[in-house]
Amino acid sequence: MLEKLEEFNMDKVIEEFEALSTDAERVQRETLRRILEDNASAEYLLNFGLNGRTDPESFKACVPIATHKDLEPFIYRILDGDDSTILTGKPITTMSLSSGTTQGKPKYIPWNDELFESTMQIYRTSFAYRNREFPISKNGKALNFIYGSKQFKTKGGLIATTATTNVFRNPSYKPTMKALQSQCCSPEEVIFGGDFFQSLYCHLLCGLIFREEVQLVSSTFAHSIVLSFRTFEQIWEELCNDIREGVLSSRITVPSIRTAMSKLLKPNPELANIIHKKCIGLSNWYGLIPVLFPNAKYIYGIMTGSMEPYLEKLRHYAGVLPLLTADYGASEGWIASNVNPKIPPELATYAVLPQIGYFEFIPLKQLENEDTFLGVDVQPVGLTEVNIGEEYEIVMTTFT
Repeated sequence: MLEKLEEFNMDKVIEEFEALSTDAERVQRETLRRILEDNASAEYLLNFGLNGRTDPESFKACVPIATHKDLEPFIYRILDGDDSTILTGKPITTMSLSSGTTQGKPKYIPWNDELFESTMQIYRTSFAYRNREFPISKNGKALNFIYGSKQFKTKGGLIATTATTNVFRNPSYKPTMKALQSQCCSPEEVIFGGDFFQSLYCHLLCGLIFREEVQLVSSTFAHSIVLSFRTFEQIWEELCNDIREGVLSSRITVPSIRTAMSKLLKPNPELANIIHKKCIGLSNWYGLIPVLFPNAKYIYGIMTGSMEPYLEKLRHYAGVLPLLTADYGASEGWIASNVNPKIPPELATYAVLPQIGYFEFIPLKQLENEDTFLGVDVQPVGLTEVNIGEEYEIVMTTFT
């Protein structure tokens, strides 16, 4: 896999995606076939009498649309240690926790290698389209404000943590980011430090140390980028002092972070003076990001939906740098890539990747009567059957 990553070819990725999109109906049928064949032995599917059939018509006729609440009894059996093929053909060994924004509390979501691979497919596709419009050099670095959450074990011994942490901890994540010219300038000890503020402080410090090499600034969500630079306003002089003296602030107490940062931090009065001069020359911190990182090409993260209120402040920090919104997905899996990165986040459109899951769409007008929601009257349509201008609720069938 690493050999393939090193040979990342932007034009080839775009060409392959365009071909899949052009033949989306066939790709969707093939994807559903793979999902149903891979999970044919799962107890959940056996209950519906598919009897080996893998076509969309049989699937829709036999398998009802389900919510997470419908699947919770099966998920809790897995959490309690039942390692039989309950929801998937292969045993689940890891769980992801959702953000909790939908139901007010986190949900447990089964995680496996297929979900990681679909994440990497989304990353590769989006990067190819971004890099076509905003090319970055192979030796560039990314100032990524990313944080690994602590892992814990469930009653049945499964590892559970956030979905992003499952991505960051996968052995293929780092080489993938390197192949996509998006290697984080912060060491892993900062990402997985366990103390949010200390990790944030060191992300900023690493960015300043590598300021000439930073070519993009990103985080999973826009609010995290805004928070990072609001914090910078308060601590920038302390960061300059660390760089000037080559000694990490005493506020950083996590031993692993201190050890990792000591390998990067050397006395550099010249750099400290440059940063100090640029900061005092700003007016109300407008254009802070391109001033700190003169070779940055854009700012990247999820900026739609509940993240839109942060755009005004983010644009203030960004100055002339474009804001590129990231991909479209849910805790259960990814759905689509932003293949038109020049469009402002408020007007963003997304292209579904037909090979990463089977997607159906319920017209919102069918849901106007709440009595029909997820009932027999709901008639979802396929990916290639949607109508332009109509609004839909998305139904996902994934490999997990």
